[in-house]
Amino acid sequence: MTAFIPRQRDGGDRAPFVLVVVGTDVHRFDRLVDWLERWHAGRPSVRVVLQYGHSRPPRLPGATPFLGHEELQRAMAEATLVVSHGGPATITEARRTGHLPIVVPRDPGHDEHVDNHQQLFARRLGTAGLVRLCWSEAELVAALDEGLADPSRFTLANSDGPDPRAEAVARVGRVIDDLVARRVRQRAGGRR
Repeated sequence: MTAFIPRQRDGGDRAPFVLVVVGTDVHRFDRLVDWLERWHAGRPSVRVVLQYGHSRPPRLPGATPFLGHEELQRAMAEATLVVSHGGPATITEARRTGHLPIVVPRDPGHDEHVDNHQQLFARRLGTAGLVRLCWSEAELVAALDEGLADPSRFTLANSDGPDPRAEAVARVGRVIDDLVARRVRQRAGGRR
């Protein structure tokens, strides 16, 4: 497999392009779909591709239930902004393609997932500055509008030093390892 090198997302004369990925979990994520529909209604010139999974089909022209891996990679490379659920793989892919992803974690309180692992993971990444974390519709709208006004704020900088994609993956891996280790310690402590 060859390394995927993202092309420059300088905005140029292209219309802004927002990619939204809710993942493939069997739970619906209608809350995020609703937020995006309301946001897009006031910004019809923004191209939105929404991979909505098992959520209700959105009233957006670029909505699709699922994207193949190569199609997802291509869309991430071309997107101005990437919005993601709190899934580690999607977040890592977005960062690998040069994005600071806007993350809305699924909430088990809304029957969007079986537990709160996406919330815990996203909170850790948000605290570390690895994602732009949004808990509410207002926060998502603010992040999207900020990102469209200045896409460079949501683009990972290239450097002449270590590969920033490798560094991002390593940082995310360390966060996952720490969360798993804590969970193991909690379970072991409960059996005593």
